[in-house]
Amino acid sequence: MTTTATSDTAIEWRVTPGLTPYADALAAMEERAAAVAAGAGRELVWLLEHPPVYTAGTSADPAELVDARFPVVAAGRGGRYTYHGPGQRVGYLVLDLNRRGRDVRCFVHAVEGWVIAALAGIGIAAHRSPGRVGIWTLLDDGREAKIGAIGVRVRRWVTLHGFSVNLSPDLAHFDGIVPCGLPDPVTSAAALRRPASLATFDAALSFAADRFLETLSCPVANEA
Repeated sequence: MTTTATSDTAIEWRVTPGLTPYADALAAMEERAAAVAAGAGRELVWLLEHPPVYTAGTSADPAELVDARFPVVAAGRGGRYTYHGPGQRVGYLVLDLNRRGRDVRCFVHAVEGWVIAALAGIGIAAHRSPGRVGIWTLLDDGREAKIGAIGVRVRRWVTLHGFSVNLSPDLAHFDGIVPCGLPDPVTSAAALRRPASLATFDAALSFAADRFLETLSCPVANEA
């Protein structure tokens, strides 16, 4: 299913229902990125879910794969091990930084800001954590817990991969890895008693999408 969710008509906004096998999504994303780099395809924001899978980034440490209870796939993105599964909104971003600002650090910062804004839209206060990539929130006892992961790759200044946000996944599935190589607990909207459907969260992403695109070419120092 494809809808228009930003004012930028160069971008296809795609929402795929059901569970998309990770390998299929990876192949489709790689194909689209090559087309965008060649000037033969539209940019893409793709929202989907995966069956349970562990993905290994280029910095993955085998010692952090504690229990390979699900398939393990080399993702080609930056970062370490992460988990994808039902109840988690995954967003793949195939965007042309040639026209949006050749600044990978700014891009990652902007993605974090977009996810934080969308979480605020469903009643969850989230934040960045200095020196770490991802999205955190506070538990009732004051501890930080990770609710969203960011993992990207940039090839010929076209982005691949993107973000994942825990809405209602089985959090026990994260126990098979050290998520992103960090000891922090992992949480979800459901665990925080702020349950939201995929459609509700997608609407929050859509509402904040234009602001996200505006920040791509802005210096990080000017970000709120």
